[in-house]
Formats: sequence, structure tokens, C-alpha cells
Amino acid sequence: MIKSEADFVSDEVPPDIASAQKAIEWANHLVIIYPLWLGTMPALLKAAFEQIFRYGFGMAKPDEGWGRLLKGRSARIIVTMGMPAFAYRWFFRAHSLKSLERNILWMCGIGPIRETLIGGSDLTVAKNREAWIEKIRKLGAKAK
Repeated sequence: MIKSEADFVSDEVPPDIASAQKAIEWANHLVIIYPLWLGTMPALLKAAFEQIFRYGFGMAKPDEGWGRLLKGRSARIIVTMGMPAFAYRWFFRAHSLKSLERNILWMCGIGPIRETLIGGSDLTVAKNREAWIEKIRKLGAKAK
């Protein structure tokens, strides 16, 4: 677990985190899906990103010069929310989404990064859920 700067730059990576890093190294395209909670990603997801994208994996260690180690990968971020998506994007400026894109993924070299916001619809209603699943399925078929 990362509790200090020394932990962040440590070469000792817990086995579960090393497994996630191997999967990301293998992938050409990442799909990240999460619900918007209190205006941001769930804390456990943020904690996982802190563990996974540490120095030496996502970014070069400070003494090795600034380097983005995950170049050549793209990403799609899908965020579900109760509010209308336009309200999140335009009124709240999608701050947590932009933070994930810029401060984590882009800093590690991942790009292009595309986004899909699913908001203001009740996904427990079968027709809404099926429509979104079909939209996401089409995006996946295009590898976008």
C-alpha cells in the first residue's frame, strides 16, 4: 500500500498490483467504467490507480528523467451518473473525468483518450439499459 513518497517509488509492488500492471502492459486499449460518486470516481478506484500507475510503471522514476512509460495505448472512459450528462460536463466541467484523463492517463502516455457519459437515465429500465449496452458494444467493435 502506498502511504508515502518512498512507497510510490519503491520497486516492491504487491502481487495483485503487479498482475494489474501486466494486464495493462499487454493491452493496446483500456476501458475504464465507473459510477460518479459525490462528483468523482469511487475512492477505491482512485486508490487502485495510485497503486498501479506508480513511478517505474506509468511514469519514469524522478532520477531517470521525466518519461511517459505507457505510450502506444488508447483508452475509453465510461462514467455513469444520476444527473444529466450535460449538467456534469457543462456546469460541473467534468472535473474528475478531466483529472483522470490529464493527471493519470495522459501523464503515463496513454492517448487518445475518449469518453462516454451515461447520465440522467434509469439503467434499471430494460430499454435504457439495452440501448446503452448496444452503444458501448458498437464502440468496442470499433476498438474506440
